[in-house]
Amino acid sequence: MNKSLIGRFRLGMALLLIPLCAQAWWNDDWSSRKQLTVDAGATGADIRETLHDVPLLVRLHAGNFGFFLDLAENGKDLRFMLDDKTQLKHHVEKLDTLTELGLVWVKMPVVRGGESTDGFSMYYGNANAADGSDAQGIYDANQALVFHFREGEALPQDATAYALHAASSKAAIDPAGFIGAAAKFDGQGGIGVNANPALAVAPDSGLTFSAWIKIDQPQGNAVLFEAKDAAGRIELALEGTSAIARYQGAGGNAAQTAAAAVEPAKWQHLALVAKRDALELYLNGQSVGTAPIELAAFTPALAIGGDGQGRNLTGLLDEVQVAKQARSADWIKLQFRSQSPDFTVLNFGQDESSGSGDDLNYFAIILQSLTVDGWVVIALCGVMLVISLLVMIGKALTLNRARKENADFLVQYRNLAVTDFGQLDAEETEEERENEQSEFLSAVAGKHDHFQGSPIYHIYHAGVQELKLHFGGADTALSAEALNVVRARLDAAVVRESQKLNKNMVLLTIAISGGPFLGLLGTVLGVMITFAVIAATGDVNINSIAPGISGALLATVAGLAVAIPALFAYNYLLTRIKEVTADMQVFTDEFLAIVSLRSADRQRGA
Repeated sequence: MNKSLIGRFRLGMALLLIPLCAQAWWNDDWSSRKQLTVDAGATGADIRETLHDVPLLVRLHAGNFGFFLDLAENGKDLRFMLDDKTQLKHHVEKLDTLTELGLVWVKMPVVRGGESTDGFSMYYGNANAADGSDAQGIYDANQALVFHFREGEALPQDATAYALHAASSKAAIDPAGFIGAAAKFDGQGGIGVNANPALAVAPDSGLTFSAWIKIDQPQGNAVLFEAKDAAGRIELALEGTSAIARYQGAGGNAAQTAAAAVEPAKWQHLALVAKRDALELYLNGQSVGTAPIELAAFTPALAIGGDGQGRNLTGLLDEVQVAKQARSADWIKLQFRSQSPDFTVLNFGQDESSGSGDDLNYFAIILQSLTVDGWVVIALCGVMLVISLLVMIGKALTLNRARKENADFLVQYRNLAVTDFGQLDAEETEEERENEQSEFLSAVAGKHDHFQGSPIYHIYHAGVQELKLHFGGADTALSAEALNVVRARLDAAVVRESQKLNKNMVLLTIAISGGPFLGLLGTVLGVMITFAVIAATGDVNINSIAPGISGALLATVAGLAVAIPALFAYNYLLTRIKEVTADMQVFTDEFLAIVSLRSADRQRGA
């Protein structure tokens, strides 16, 4: 099992055990909390490097958080705790209770590559809490500039502690950005940031620029980002719909990356990383171009969305970030995945109330109260559930394969010429006969080059083989008795195929009827034992009765958990089987009619 799968398993177990493993409540002034987990090994993210001090975006919406009305004004009561002891820095960029949308940045001290990171808690529900948002505290010392583009800003304000606010701006603020509001450029100019020692580029550390971009039309030659002074220039430009990163150093040291296609009318993530010996371009978290350079030290002024010389952007930029460090490929990938709403890097657990510390022990109490007979019944129900699931999955795969191959076979069958009536028939191999013993293997791993998964083809095969073996082929004139023999052969094939389709369905009926009774048996035995203990000890009170009764009822729950899915699956699968059986019967009549008609034609011709 590789590291990614191990991380996925740990994450699943963590989410399952959240209701069972209650952590101590951080502060009783907060009435509620929600558990969250970072999964750096999520499908598509697959982060391998361990990252430190990462600002992660927590997107709250009605789908993952249903308690917006419990939040204090502007989310000032939000707190994020790593282990209910260590408070995490966070910044509320936007919180709208009417639209049920929240954007909160949280600083994660460590994100472990290839696996899930220890979960953290989001506390809320304290109207008297002071505002805990700290925009400057969520970024490390290498993050030189961050523009969130908040509504109402005449000049974009830097969210980092360096306070490198824009010196000039011709961009408007569009409230419908990718992460909150965005900067809207109309081709008339961009945003300027004056040179500052905090922006100094050193060969040993490098530089990183990243932003979300959306364009609706090809650009002439627009500058998305430019860091420039007399000693050097780094730029990210957009020519048509192609993004290109360039470097110009002293003494003619110049290079540019390959162009990367930016899809119009769609938000996409662009990043530029300048290192001592390389300039690299990223699109949507993936490296799309690199060029060798010799990075020189310089302290640039910045131009974003236009350089003031006609190379101006027409489009939108959001979440513009500049770091005086060459961020790693995994950092860029996690930045893209965690900020995009389409990918699950952050997993949301259940909401808990401040009194749920005791509530979370209830299930443990039930398990502790189970007697041996209850455990035996639950184990048997577990075995029945596993068997039922295997039958459901195998049968569903078989029926889907049968339906598809039936349709494919009938299309070719009805296009057969009269003289090629048996053309679709093929001899069965030994491997096919072995796979027929397992419908799951036949549907998943079996060959399907001549409709081996089609029950209708098997009936056709039986009919053609009968004509070849006993009557010399499909072109032979047949008597009424011979036609009856062929009919009997086809009917037998229909019966056998129906038996295959109904194979193991009895296991579902056993689960449907046996599961509740088995659970009831466990409950009755548990109740009997509970009352026997009470009679023996003489301790008659609700505290002594309730745990045993609740444990006994768990057996009934287990029986119902087996029976209910089996009941729904059985009725659904039975309907599908009836449909396939009806198709086989229709084909049998059609096949016999064609054989009879051809036989009559041969007799008249003779």
